[in-house]
Amino acid sequence: MIDVEELMTRAVAEGEKARYHAPPNPWVGAVVVDARGRIVGVGHTQIPGDAHAEVVALRDAGAAARGATLVVTLEPCSHTGRTGPCTEAIIDAGISSVVVGTLDPDPRVAGSGAQALRDAGVEVSVGVAESVVREQLAAYLWHRETGRPYVVLKVAATLDGVVAMLDGSSQWITGEAARRDAHVLRARSQAIIVGSGTVRRDDPRLTARLDGVVLEPLRVVLGHAPSDAKVHPCWERSGDIGAVLDELGANGVLQALVEGGPKTASAFIAARLVNRIVWYTAPALAGSTGTVGALVDVTTSTIGDLRRGRLVDVRVVGEDVRIELEV
Repeated sequence: MIDVEELMTRAVAEGEKARYHAPPNPWVGAVVVDARGRIVGVGHTQIPGDAHAEVVALRDAGAAARGATLVVTLEPCSHTGRTGPCTEAIIDAGISSVVVGTLDPDPRVAGSGAQALRDAGVEVSVGVAESVVREQLAAYLWHRETGRPYVVLKVAATLDGVVAMLDGSSQWITGEAARRDAHVLRARSQAIIVGSGTVRRDDPRLTARLDGVVLEPLRVVLGHAPSDAKVHPCWERSGDIGAVLDELGANGVLQALVEGGPKTASAFIAARLVNRIVWYTAPALAGSTGTVGALVDVTTSTIGDLRRGRLVDVRVVGEDVRIELEV
């Protein structure tokens, strides 16, 4: 008896291995299992232009793929892009059934991959562990559905919401573990967005200092970066932030990380352009005098107008608390 839920969990874990190098392609995982329930092949998406997860898993399975079941997190593609259609590779390998986590909203796929397999006599089931798969591929799915990157806002603040001191004396509010975790966010993003005030004040490098990162995220400054800034050269953009997101999406940015400062964060929140917030809270209090709050120019007149979200994760990271919120 094949436990497709368990196998999809394995495929999700395999797909996670492609998180840093697959974009602008999705980070897909695949597992090939024979009639006795034995895993005979696994694979995940390679760098753009190289093999997709299904092809890697089929190669790993070899002749054992004939008559086997392929479990894959995302619907196999049926078009020719940088690589050939995965559906053809699946059919040629003699796979008898395919289990899909979720359909691909890319207009070039959007159900046609599953249909091509069915037309070839392959049994196809869709929606196994779909909520887990869609959570993992949230940025990719959002990009394909809207054309814009999935926006993650990162904030590091004290318990009372202070992110900096007016005298410029505090560079780090959270501890080393939280800062290391923030580099994971950078590595999972294809662009980092900051305001020019943050560049002038903090002169950040905005790099993803993390092992295994193939490509550094694009650094985007809203406004003008000084010529001697560490982020120079970078993308400098002004005007409507929605238009900036449109441009980033058109250039293959699936996820954009907004790192600040308060004016930039507030502008994205006010425009309702944030998909998710990752808020690191340090066990410290700063007060209101001589401090800079996490948000500015964001007003709420009544309790009914609170900008509520859904808690995704709450955990201790080192000496700080990490709160993840879906807006």
